[in-house]
Amino acid sequence: MLARALRPRRNFSTARPRCSPENSKTAVALPPTVANSSLLRSTRDDALWTPGLLWRDGDRVGVGHAAERRGDREIQEVDLRAEDEGGRPTEKMNVYQAIRSALHTVLEKDHSSLIFGEDVSFGGVFRCTMGLADSFGQERVFNTPLTEQGIAGFGIGLATMGHTAVAEMQFADYIFPAFDQLVNEAKYRYRSGGMFNCGSLTIRSPCSAVGHGGLYHSQSPEAYFLQASGLKVVVPRSPIQAKGLLLSAIRDPNPVLFLEPKILYRSAVEQVPTTDFELPLGSAEVLREGKDLTIVSYGPPLYTIETALHHLKHPGEELDKLVPQDLRNLSVELIDLRTIVPYDIETVVKSVSKTGRCLIVHEAPQMGSVSSELAAEIQQRCFLHLEAPVKRLAGWDTPFGLAYEKFYLPDHIRILDGIIETMRY
Repeated sequence: MLARALRPRRNFSTARPRCSPENSKTAVALPPTVANSSLLRSTRDDALWTPGLLWRDGDRVGVGHAAERRGDREIQEVDLRAEDEGGRPTEKMNVYQAIRSALHTVLEKDHSSLIFGEDVSFGGVFRCTMGLADSFGQERVFNTPLTEQGIAGFGIGLATMGHTAVAEMQFADYIFPAFDQLVNEAKYRYRSGGMFNCGSLTIRSPCSAVGHGGLYHSQSPEAYFLQASGLKVVVPRSPIQAKGLLLSAIRDPNPVLFLEPKILYRSAVEQVPTTDFELPLGSAEVLREGKDLTIVSYGPPLYTIETALHHLKHPGEELDKLVPQDLRNLSVELIDLRTIVPYDIETVVKSVSKTGRCLIVHEAPQMGSVSSELAAEIQQRCFLHLEAPVKRLAGWDTPFGLAYEKFYLPDHIRILDGIIETMRY
């Protein structure tokens, strides 16, 4: 692997790989899925080489305390040693286990932290808080009434009084009763001229399609919060990302909406460091480097894009006549946005300026979406570099269907068609 090959020549105090490991050179008969994706870090070395990872080794870590960050550091030689020689331990986890690990770390290191929401003391509907009430008590991990507006308002009040408040909305589809609290009252620091502050509030919520959720259990509402100034929005793609980004979100001195793609809770599995670490908010990650086309996405569609790229290179009998020969070795740069607000436009612009073409993919409807905002920014900043219009592939501007859920989402065929159209412009 890349980390192992480069290890003897690295300066471990400053350097790290810029891209995730890429196994596309290995021919496979079947297209990749989440189970065998090259975007996932399945070995200990790969996990420790996660770009942007910072260790937080302090015994007490709270929200926004600059003095506590003196212990932050990047990977060093000692971290890569075998576990029995003092190296960093990792453990095989799926997304819900990684989120539980992050929440356990917060409760253990921040004694002002509280976790609450519908059914969280029982483990939550997706088991992300399983066992936490037994370990830390019902006073710190507790159920609330079924009232999203009340959960958000209660969290704002707790945060204003100095607690680290981690609230769970059982499904992102039901977050809209709390909309007023999140987009208006969470601006408490600005509204009060700095006298009061609810920045230690984090809202967790399962989001996106699950295959059979239909209208009220498969929506992606992130675009509704694009104009909620002061509120950050994060969507992780994998267990390592979920743990590192959630720890950063909880400790960030601003309110954060942390949306967890429910289809990935059990399907995405990685080796995850068991000790405390963070990944940066507001920073996109280049998963694959390329020179011909930039594809930007976040969450589950990243794995669908990987499948589409496989079919582009190995179309098979059904697609052989539809995929041009000269595009089968296309060099594609794949970017995971990770943070929706504020999004990392600099990384995207740098990539599009190099490739000249861009495709944006997400599950949420297209109108007034993340892709709308990104496409406008790319057009404004990269106009003289563009060789084709920015292409957007998203959910349809209709209610989310149950019977036709597979037709609603941008699948690998739509993505493949979008790639060909963009390259043939």
